[in-house]
Amino acid sequence: MRGPRFPVNLESGDRKLLEKISRKHSEKASIVLRAKIILLANAGKSHQDIAKKLGTRLNTIADWTARWYEMRDKPVRERLQDLPRPGAPDTFTPEQLCQIIAISCESPTDYGRPITHWTHRELAEEVVKQGIVKSISSTHLGRLLKKTT
Repeated sequence: MRGPRFPVNLESGDRKLLEKISRKHSEKASIVLRAKIILLANAGKSHQDIAKKLGTRLNTIADWTARWYEMRDKPVRERLQDLPRPGAPDTFTPEQLCQIIAISCESPTDYGRPITHWTHRELAEEVVKQGIVKSISSTHLGRLLKKTT
């Protein structure tokens, strides 16, 4: 029987940090799972045993042990993070987002609107009217506001 393709051999400091991460209740579940995968791989468990114990897929174990090995020169926390994903760059600058949030915190009556609370549609219309952005859909504005809270 041959050993794993990407062996995991932890130094004492890395193992202690991973153990701490794996027990932390406030840590993201994905990070905790990855820490546990690496700890079990370091203990010599097979990918099948790790997948069964953690209730995950073999591909997940293989992917994360490979990533751990390939990023061996990086700090522990960086090795547990997702890689950047492709996608369109942000449409609005941080300054524009701050201005949108600031208006959302003010009363619509301050802007001559006969409503007591902002709707996404009304707020989108107002930030365009104020010249903060050229255009924005109410749906996108709602997603931006949700991200900031």
